Amino acid sequence: MSETDYQLIIVGGGPAGLTAGLYAARAKLHAILLEKGAPGGQVMNTDWIDNYPGFPEGISGFELAEKMAAQVQRFGLPTKVCEVTSMDLAGPVKKIFLEGGETLTSRTVILATGARPNKLGIPGEKELTGKGVSYCATCDGPFYRGLEIAVIGGGDTAVQEAMHLTKFATRVTVIHRRNELRAERILQEKAFANARIDYIWDTVVTEVLGSKEVEGLRLKNVKSGEETTLAVKGCFVLIGLYPNNEMLPLDQLASEGGFIVTDKEMRTSLPGVMAAGDICSKEVRQIVNATGEGAVACVAAENYLGNLK
Repeated sequence: MSETDYQLIIVGGGPAGLTAGLYAARAKLHAILLEKGAPGGQVMNTDWIDNYPGFPEGISGFELAEKMAAQVQRFGLPTKVCEVTSMDLAGPVKKIFLEGGETLTSRTVILATGARPNKLGIPGEKELTGKGVSYCATCDGPFYRGLEIAVIGGGDTAVQEAMHLTKFATRVTVIHRRNELRAERILQEKAFANARIDYIWDTVVTEVLGSKEVEGLRLKNVKSGEETTLAVKGCFVLIGLYPNNEMLPLDQLASEGGFIVTDKEMRTSLPGVMAAGDICSKEVRQIVNATGEGAVACVAAENYLGNLK
């Protein structure tokens, strides 16, 4: 059996990757974590987290990411800040190609590259993210108790999350660029029956209004060109997620819509390759299940390595 640089390479330093790294370090695996920026992933951009166990008063995304990274560092996991450009995962020796021409090899790989929310790309969106602009109703819905908010989108996720948000908000206005929803019919029926949800059709949002927090939205009717404003305290942009898969060999891996298919042990269709976190094809994408998946993926990698011996 030919030598490799590592027993395990973890690609991605969000909650899933950091947890996998923690388990790998404690298991004394010869492992490395590759991350292109500061550890934490999307958590770093989350203003406040109220639903992660162990923090009854809540915690900022930045602080949670720092604590996760510090715990991994305490157990001595090597990390490398680098850009992964491509991979060859098909054979028994996994090859990870880095920007600059460097190649790393290992027997096992955990893919934890995550996903990113599709954004509107309009004025005010970036500036007010975490201050009224959100991409996760499950995460941030409770912050809008008794307030009027908007949901942008018309697919399954947007409609489901709009209904979820009515548990907190007094009024939820769904803004959709078409004249009918794209969500499944049964979801539409439930949403239309909810008295707390209003709809604005054939309309796009052109600007998020407010200085320190969201105060409203500037709207434009795509048919008439008429511009109006809508006073809201929150804006949930729910127009889909894009998997961070540009560096992944999708021709080698089973995937659905660009997200990686795994079994319950987080094993992919390739022996020795596991995936965890938001890059996986699944329904729920929360920090808490990403960390759990990272742990399971590392145990699966350890078992795979044990069977090789």
